[in-house]
Amino acid sequence: MQVSIETTSGLERRLTVNLPAEIVDKEVDKRLQQAAKNVRVNGFRKGKVPLKVVRQRYGAGVRQEVLGEVMSRSFYEAVQKEEVKPAGQPSIEAKQTAPGENLEYVATFEVYPEVELTDLAEIKVERPVAEVTDKDVDNMIDVLRKQQSSWKDTKRKAQKGDRVTIDFVGRKDGEEFEGGKAEGHQLVLGSGQMIPGFEDGILGMKPGEEKDIEVTFPEDYQAEELRGAEVTFNIRVTASEKPELPELNEEFFKTYGVEEGGEDKFREEVRGNMERELKNAALNKVKTQVMDQLFEKHQVELPSALVAGEVRALRGQMVQQFGGQIKMEDAERMLPDTMFEDQAKRRVVLGLVVGEIVKQNKLAVDADRVKAKVEELASTYQQPEEVVEYYYNNRELLSGVESVVLEDQVVDFVLEAAKVEEVKSTYDDVIQPQKQG
Repeated sequence: MQVSIETTSGLERRLTVNLPAEIVDKEVDKRLQQAAKNVRVNGFRKGKVPLKVVRQRYGAGVRQEVLGEVMSRSFYEAVQKEEVKPAGQPSIEAKQTAPGENLEYVATFEVYPEVELTDLAEIKVERPVAEVTDKDVDNMIDVLRKQQSSWKDTKRKAQKGDRVTIDFVGRKDGEEFEGGKAEGHQLVLGSGQMIPGFEDGILGMKPGEEKDIEVTFPEDYQAEELRGAEVTFNIRVTASEKPELPELNEEFFKTYGVEEGGEDKFREEVRGNMERELKNAALNKVKTQVMDQLFEKHQVELPSALVAGEVRALRGQMVQQFGGQIKMEDAERMLPDTMFEDQAKRRVVLGLVVGEIVKQNKLAVDADRVKAKVEELASTYQQPEEVVEYYYNNRELLSGVESVVLEDQVVDFVLEAAKVEEVKSTYDDVIQPQKQG
């Protein structure tokens, strides 16, 4: 096999491969001889069809099949020989394929870029330090009670947290607009479900009352014709209900899986869940800071094939969020590449940088951490032992956990070199989602 390689531009390479004719011709002959033993052709008994007839009928198809396999196999042998690492599938163009002639083809592909790691000591991270207090537990129990609250009719003035049933009509410049009218609409005041000012305008109203309120649509509202528009809503309250919180009793505790031990056991379970949530949130905040800075501090030339792959993956995830109701051919039109490119590029950069850190520092997946992670994931199920077994019998699931654990190990490695400052925080501060940089 003769191989030559050239750089066409940036990360793109053109590989020319020349193979002796006999490699293809012998394999074609072999397959045609095997086929002759089994094919049926009118006028001949099975296994007695002349090779010449078999070649006439099936030779072209068999040759194309062999050519595809030989080019695919020899391409990967060639790149190993040339010590290059393709990023994505090659585009292969056959130049010479006739029987009796050497096979020649050209493969065009991108390679992985060289990643020059920055000095990790330049990375600065704030590590939040907090604990779950009794007040935090009380607040969480209040949230849980509100989630299980019932509603009771009231005739008093509507307050924040009440649920009102309303009829409303919106008008812009005196004319009703699309989507601005409803009857029997239920709304919890203070939920932020409606545009700013709408819910505030209902506060203090009683069932049977009607009034007009003036509000302004946000500048980024989804309907372009209403962005920044000043409108008037005529609102009529037909019913008002106040929330009634459930008692802290055995029935309530059972709702959250506490069968025995009463309030003390319930509070213990709540605190335990909050502590796990706090620990994970703190780790995620640190991890996000590390990843943000690894991304910001590394300028990497990106293979377009890798970016395109991430775009497809992100689009697929969004389609799944829609319940898989969108066909992929429609998804590409409704969800264009530009929606995902920035995130895709970030993921590719971080994948390359994290991979280089792993390579240079010979990091390997910690089996004990993988086991602990799997057990943590399984702990939320009723039969955790079965879930653990399921993970270890499913290579794809386990590989996903291993990837997460290895990424966490990279974060730990970076933190050993980085400047880390501990910042005293509260439970609420830590669990608030942190925007990705």
